[in-house]
Amino acid sequence: MSVATVTEISATSADGFEAAVNEGITRANKTLRNVESAWVKDMNVLISDGNIKGYKVNLEVTFVLDD
Repeated sequence: MSVATVTEISATSADGFEAAVNEGITRANKTLRNVESAWVKDMNVLISDGNIKGYKVNLEVTFVLDD
């Protein structure tokens, strides 16, 4: 039997939502062990002077706790 926990992280990219998700997962794997899944909870665009400057995602990242 395993026990998992969920943490929420935000990530941004100038290249699009998929790039922001990849950035968030890459960063989560540097700190968290046993990352199992992620749910894109929210997606937003960052706007400056009427133009899109970035893409932001909020991720719910699930990871399994060590025994």
